[in-house]
Amino acid sequence: MKSLAELAKLREQMQGEVNLRHDSAKDVRVVVGMATCGIAAGARPVLAAFVEEVNRRQLKNIMVTQTGCIGMCRLEPIVEVTAPDQEKVTYVKMSPEKVARIVTEHLVNGNPVMEYTIGAAQ
Repeated sequence: MKSLAELAKLREQMQGEVNLRHDSAKDVRVVVGMATCGIAAGARPVLAAFVEEVNRRQLKNIMVTQTGCIGMCRLEPIVEVTAPDQEKVTYVKMSPEKVARIVTEHLVNGNPVMEYTIGAAQ
């Protein structure tokens, strides 16, 4: 930082990024179940894989977060994807290897990967 102009420019840039993150009505939410059962089944690497893939692709409208128990322990790790004006999609028995496909097909192209969903697991 060499001048107030540079500082002002950086502040403006960061404000834009903060505003993008807080416009949650437009965000796609990826929620990973991180209760004890989820963690024991491998939810931490799944969460890390989603964060890494979203950051690698620089997807600004995707919010990856975690929650407690989703209530279906036998199907852990569980990931729920909620997009504006669409039904929630619940992915079950997730693994880090499945994440890239879900990001590509569902989060980027809008086509849920049905073979990983709760409907396919029952």
